[in-house]
Amino acid sequence: MGSEPGLDDRTEIQSILATRGLLSEAALERVRRLEAESGERIDLIAAKLGLISDQDLAQAYAFMVGSALLTPDDFPAEAVAPERLRAAFLKRARLIPIAETADVVVVGMADPLDLASVRAVEFATGKSVVRRAAAPTDIDAAHDRLYGEGRSAIDAIYDAAGERDDSGRESDLERLKDLASEAPVIRLVNTVITRAVEMVASDIHLESTEAGLRIRYRIDGMLREMEAPPARLRSAIISRVKIMAKLNIAERRLPQDGRIRLAVRGKEIDFRVSTTPAIHGESVVLRILDRGSLALDFAALGFDEDQLPAFLGSLMRPHGIVLVSGPTGSGKTTTLYAALTRLNSPDRKILTAENPVEYVLAGINQVQMNADIGLTFANALQSFLRQDPDIMMIGEIRNLETAQIAVQAALTGHLVLSTVHTNDAGSAMARLLDMGIENYLLNSTVNAVLGQRLVRRLCVQCREPYEPPAELARDLDLAAAGQDGALTLYRPIGCPACGGLGYSGRTMILELMVMNDAIRALVLGRAEAREIQTEAVRSGMQTMYAHGMRKALAGITTIEEVFRVTRET
Repeated sequence: MGSEPGLDDRTEIQSILATRGLLSEAALERVRRLEAESGERIDLIAAKLGLISDQDLAQAYAFMVGSALLTPDDFPAEAVAPERLRAAFLKRARLIPIAETADVVVVGMADPLDLASVRAVEFATGKSVVRRAAAPTDIDAAHDRLYGEGRSAIDAIYDAAGERDDSGRESDLERLKDLASEAPVIRLVNTVITRAVEMVASDIHLESTEAGLRIRYRIDGMLREMEAPPARLRSAIISRVKIMAKLNIAERRLPQDGRIRLAVRGKEIDFRVSTTPAIHGESVVLRILDRGSLALDFAALGFDEDQLPAFLGSLMRPHGIVLVSGPTGSGKTTTLYAALTRLNSPDRKILTAENPVEYVLAGINQVQMNADIGLTFANALQSFLRQDPDIMMIGEIRNLETAQIAVQAALTGHLVLSTVHTNDAGSAMARLLDMGIENYLLNSTVNAVLGQRLVRRLCVQCREPYEPPAELARDLDLAAAGQDGALTLYRPIGCPACGGLGYSGRTMILELMVMNDAIRALVLGRAEAREIQTEAVRSGMQTMYAHGMRKALAGITTIEEVFRVTRET
């Protein structure tokens, strides 16, 4: 009874989530139905379903209690009232005392609506409580520092694993199974995965080295090294991941692929697991596929208002090919998923051939490629043509056979979406010509080519404007970016909100080449990629560099990021 927050608190947090745009009308209606069924608070239901991030919810709590969100620097250097407030209670309640006066104790809370814990603190201290909101990860980190004898949660797990060494027993399969099934190793792997999800990493890299096991997270496209576990746990950790992915832990000579589905912080998240043998042992990469963080809105991806109409126009044509080009990890599949979501309707049948299927899209028939049984892109596309589809998506055009079937499908009245690995939009046409596709067929089928890259977004909390030297302003080709007059750029600083990196999240920079008569004439003459790209720019295409510079001038990213991803083009 005492654990329930007051009706005023419930109403206020619900209003804040709605007015701040953190929950859409549809999401709000969904959690209201669940609230009526379960009696649980709307904010907690939304967090469990992954409809709102921990950071956004913490900001909403801070707004509700009327003070700024606590940062890691706001927590005390030493524990406050440790003799009256037990560490186990504080950990369970996710609550940290911040300061104490004669009449008041200030507490940081992951859930400021937990009035039962507030009353427990009041009873234990004999003082009134002032609530402050903090992100759950900051609360946990402060608790580990203040009450864990200076050790992190992972350090404690390392100690719990004991001193048993598995380095000399890698050939003993039963020993590996036993080690991988021990509670400390299970907790360690779960902690590594949970921390990666909380840090919004896209990949977890577990790399066997001569010294032990190296753990790195890819965050916003850049790798960050984390604290390494003891060398003695290397085989146990890798074996545990392989068991979770239902792989053969005895096979260490050949690469293996698998999948894991876990509930992390109340959200169902898929992990694509890949192992490969290396000189010092196996290397394992877990790709984090968090559908809740997948942005399938073109504006959220990075499209500008002047680019989107032309791209949508190409998508809405009844037949033809729309290509997305870029290197691995440039967001091509996400763009195609956004396109499919826009095109998906009850009167259209959509089939996809993917390797692998990264996210499941409702209402779309997605097929996972499996070369072991002969299910290749080409074979899948041949069967698709007998399935009476309206739209087909091919994960990648990588050979002549696949390209020929894609062209055939476009010629017979289908819309085909696919990707190619090229540096820019113009190079995509040259690549297809090199594969052996006839030039007249390309001119008849290709509607548009979208080239893209991903750049890191500047943290809006700490970015700093500056005026670059005049000579740099001239060298940046500001006319291409549409900038006249005074020049202002921005640089990263680093703050608690972005983990000291100065960047938070990523956005796309794009170039869209829509086929026209001039470009078709060059394709018919088998022109080089450079000539096609030059004609596309002459016809009005904004290059990725120019689009990136516009975003740098708008304070969305930095010129260094733009140079990093476009310097080869």
